[in-house]
Amino acid sequence: MKTGATVLSFLAIVFFLSASASNLPSLLHPLKVPRLPDISSFEDDLSYSLYQHSCRGVEGIIYRKVKEWVKKDPTLAPSLMRLHFHDCAVRGCDASILLDHKGSEKSANVSKSLRGFEVINDIKAAVEKKCPKTVSCADILTAAARDATVLAGGPFWTIPFGRKDGRVSLAKEAAKVPMGRESITNLIEFFQSKGLNVLDLVVLSGAHTIGRSKCESVQYRLYDYKGTKKPDPSIDPQYLNYLRRKCRWASEDVYLDATTPHKFDTQYYQNLKKKMGLLSTDQLLYGDSRTKPIADALSFDSSLFSNQFSVSMVKLANILDFTSQDHGEIRVKCNVVNY
Repeated sequence: MKTGATVLSFLAIVFFLSASASNLPSLLHPLKVPRLPDISSFEDDLSYSLYQHSCRGVEGIIYRKVKEWVKKDPTLAPSLMRLHFHDCAVRGCDASILLDHKGSEKSANVSKSLRGFEVINDIKAAVEKKCPKTVSCADILTAAARDATVLAGGPFWTIPFGRKDGRVSLAKEAAKVPMGRESITNLIEFFQSKGLNVLDLVVLSGAHTIGRSKCESVQYRLYDYKGTKKPDPSIDPQYLNYLRRKCRWASEDVYLDATTPHKFDTQYYQNLKKKMGLLSTDQLLYGDSRTKPIADALSFDSSLFSNQFSVSMVKLANILDFTSQDHGEIRVKCNVVNY
């Protein structure tokens, strides 16, 4: 399918969904295809030129450090993207996920498989040498997630800076972050509570085109789905056999995209068509009338997916908690508050 035709088809699908939103106002409004100018309202507290004079070259420092770490361990690229999402999903993008104290977000069950903390600490140390007490950990994590995406073969996008580091981090709040077993309605409502819409949900789920998950997250689908003593019927039989071989132990890792696990592409959406979504929340995207048309459209054109992924990632990174912004700080070390 030609790119132009694909884009038009995608726009038609989204227009149809938007027009249908009146029947489901709490779930679909305000579904639309966003453009960068549409998200300017999220950037009132942020600036593209913030560090031009106070810490010139900081993005270069962050990129070189991320590249250094990802070269040694490519699995850190999707891990940094996931770490950024978990941060922004609780109290906005304020680096609260990085705080390492008893009862912090990092200690929550949903956070136990998160990785990349040492990368951010290393970057912070390098930035502090050049520009002491100037660049927030929240800004560093945001830029690191973007650079990790690029190094994994994904798109580049510009980032406004000015996020403050929050001083509050609670495990009970992190427990609200999706774990892969939610319904589509619950996912939509969670995303909407963060200012993100159905399109953002489907697009950001495409980050599962790379990376791994613990088998613990999928084992219940393989043997005793919803107490039936049978596997999840939405799993392709051959894929089911593959997962049963890979996931004998809950602590084992399994690729989110079994087809092209190291390539940032649209294969994730192609897998959903073949009933090869690893997490329940992945496969459900292709089984729900609110999300299936979008997943279908994104599967056709890699440039369309890349463009929309950039827009949705900017929206994610611009989720701000006003308490953190007003009472936040610039941490000297990312894992502890200044005092």
